[in-house]
Order: sequence, then structure tokens, then C-alpha cells
Amino acid sequence: MAINILDPLVDKQGGIRKSASWYRNAVSSIADKVTARKLINQNKLNQQPSQGRLNLFFYDPKTKDKLPYYDTFPLVLPLEPIKGGFLGMNFHYLPPILRFRLLESVHSKFATRVELNKNNKFDVSYNRIKNVPFVKPTIKKYLYGYVRSNFLRIDVDEAALAVYLPVQQFKKRSDNYVWGQSRGMI
Repeated sequence: MAINILDPLVDKQGGIRKSASWYRNAVSSIADKVTARKLINQNKLNQQPSQGRLNLFFYDPKTKDKLPYYDTFPLVLPLEPIKGGFLGMNFHYLPPILRFRLLESVHSKFATRVELNKNNKFDVSYNRIKNVPFVKPTIKKYLYGYVRSNFLRIDVDEAALAVYLPVQQFKKRSDNYVWGQSRGMI
């Protein structure tokens, strides 16, 4: 059975909401051990994205030749189905501190429960989320035929840690360039 790489950090947080700096420091303590491959080899893989939760997966976009840049390992909160796939929020298009702020906003407005635990979910759709600050650059379409792995479910109690993990894999442009473009859209 695979060991969840985030378990030690989730245990340390003890279900208590921590500050952004706590999460940044916690993730930096394991960042050199975390890779996309290690994450995807966890025991919470699904063939479909988990609704109401963050998901990590490998993706090879259909229109990658036309895109100025794209993420091949997105961290996505699915919003709703589209023909052949789904619409979702890819947190990687924001720098880590803005990811955390967006997550806090989503949690405060759309969590099905107040407490941070694995049974909590986010009750979101495009219409409900479209006016939330920072969300615009994160909205992306994903087609199932271009998904290259199973979906790793990130439970709500692990979400704050996941948004700080340095596992984004942008192609054609650097992380800082992409984040600069996203800031310009906000």
C-alpha cells in the first residue's frame, strides 16, 4: 500500500487552520522529496476527477501547438462537465500565495462543512465561482482523451498543502512568466 506523501504534514496541522506562512514552511520541508511521479503513485487514484476536491493528473493538451504555454501536471478543482471532458480551475496558473488566497476564498464560500477534513467538499460550478477574486486565469477546459494518468484526489484537509507544492510543469514558458500573465488578468 502506498504511503501518502502529505500525511506527516496533515498530522502536524491537527485539523487546525494554519497561516499561509505555516503551509509554505511545511511544504518547503518536503519540497525536495516531492515530484509529480511520487504524487501520482499515491493510494487515492481515480479514473475520473473527484468532484468537489482538488485533483492532480498528467495532461497533454489537444491544442498545445496553438497555446502560448500550458501545464502538463495540473492541480484542478473540477467545476462542471463539458462535451468530452470537464471545466476546472487549475491553481497552478497562480503563484503559490495567490493559490492559497483563492483556496481560502473557495473554502469560506463553498465548503460543504466548516471543519477541515477528508469528508469535506467544495460545492462549486462555473456560475458560482466566476466572480471570485483570482479565479479568471485558472479556468481551463480538460478533455478526457488527453488525460495521461489517473486522477490523484486531494482531500480538503490536504488542499492548503497541495497548493504550495512546486509540481507545476509549464511548457513553452517559465513559471514566473505564466504567473505574470495571470496577474495581468486579475
